[in-house]
Amino acid sequence: MASQDIESATTALQVQPDSKARRYDRQLRLWASTGQSALESSRVLVLSGSATSASILKNLVLPGIGHFTILDHATTSHADAGNNFFLEGLESVGKPRASEAVRLLCELNDSVDGHADTRQLKSVIESDPDWLTSFTVVIAHNLDSQILAKLSSLLWEHPNHPTLIVVRSAGFLAEFFIQVYEHTIIESHSETLPSLRIDKPFPALKEHALSLDFASMDPTEHGHIPYVVILVRVLEDWKRSHGGNPPGTYAERQEFKKSILALKIKPDEENFDEAAAQAYRCWTETTVPSEIASLFDDPAISPEALRENPLPFFHLLAALKKFTDQSETHTLPLTSTLPDMKADTKNYIHLQTLYKTRAEEEKHAFKSHLRAPVDDATIGLFVKNAHALHVIRGTRWDTLDHAVLVNTLTDNPKAACLHLALSALSALREQSPDLPICEEALRKHVESVVGDEVELPECLNDFVGEVVRAPSAELQTTAAFLGGMVAQETIKIITKQYVPVRGYCVIDLIESWTAVIGT
Repeated sequence: MASQDIESATTALQVQPDSKARRYDRQLRLWASTGQSALESSRVLVLSGSATSASILKNLVLPGIGHFTILDHATTSHADAGNNFFLEGLESVGKPRASEAVRLLCELNDSVDGHADTRQLKSVIESDPDWLTSFTVVIAHNLDSQILAKLSSLLWEHPNHPTLIVVRSAGFLAEFFIQVYEHTIIESHSETLPSLRIDKPFPALKEHALSLDFASMDPTEHGHIPYVVILVRVLEDWKRSHGGNPPGTYAERQEFKKSILALKIKPDEENFDEAAAQAYRCWTETTVPSEIASLFDDPAISPEALRENPLPFFHLLAALKKFTDQSETHTLPLTSTLPDMKADTKNYIHLQTLYKTRAEEEKHAFKSHLRAPVDDATIGLFVKNAHALHVIRGTRWDTLDHAVLVNTLTDNPKAACLHLALSALSALREQSPDLPICEEALRKHVESVVGDEVELPECLNDFVGEVVRAPSAELQTTAAFLGGMVAQETIKIITKQYVPVRGYCVIDLIESWTAVIGT
């Protein structure tokens, strides 16, 4: 019977993945099936068929977004044919730039739907705004300031309108900004692991740790006790002789570590060395992280707000607050996630089973506080990632506070000057589209923005010089770099996984650095 079970289990493991799993294998390891499903149901609008726009779309088409549209009324010029890999050289010259780029981009992934629209954006904003708001994300590259302001205003009118990503570039300089009204993240993929709750062990863990007789174990078994069990046991022994208190002073903590190492029966028992290294968990109280506790004061979880908000995130957050308030430990729900540790298979699996059983019990208790229907998969993800939730409330494009900008000129002058140079270029193009860009005009505009009383750093000259050198040039290297960065942030927004960049991300490919200002 046992051999039959092993055979059937082995056979199950040998089931071949489907074609989608094989195609997207690497990215599924990053954002799993939930993220892939979000990508495949997304609709992305890109304003402009430029080389940068095509590079961004290349990095979205390959991982499998559901649909993209390029809105661009321009025809392909010789300059476009020379710097855009998704045009067929001279064969594309004179043809609609959007149509040519869409045709070649779609060849990258036959499961992605692409569409070209040759209307002018200005007329679309005026006559068909609902079409613009039907997308998941809107990406605008080097858009005219006046039209961009109207688009930004339109997409900011309602929380459910799509995220706007504004991209600007000139020569080797670039920046992008994500205009998002409200963005909630459950799977932030934080590097901080959830608490093991060693200082507040649940009954089954405490009972297991106290039931072990370390002294009578054979050396092999003794060398494979998980450090979690060791710490719980030693901490309980310590509390019995110290009035129920954990180690408090530096001397007590050193003594506590020595008592752990004294339990070794062989000098090379790594599990006890691990326990000594992790001893801080015994005197560090497990509480709700401050970042999560601050979310409990969010007006969005008030009863009135929840009645009007059908989205599950804030209903889950409200339930989490009730759970932590009413649980004995006043902590977040336990998860079954355990770190690697020195232990044999038997001991590790037993410990994992204890945590998994308790985690299921606490998840059930958490669900009892929910006052809205939420599917079990979402509840499971939320509880598992409760220690690293995020709520982002962004700002509109081009609303960078003057005081913040002036302070950034002092704290990070290069980043601030790069942003100012690109902003001045955009403003001058709008004011005098037919006049050549000159350093004097750029500098004069920057001075009008920051004020006469602010002394401008010398590095502004370098960025102004690069903008004058290549005010409208799209370099393939810049387009490729921007394509990767902007597509990455777009995927974060679509999947609601990982934490997107906040503020203006400025990029200098002359000296190869990036920075974020206005966060």
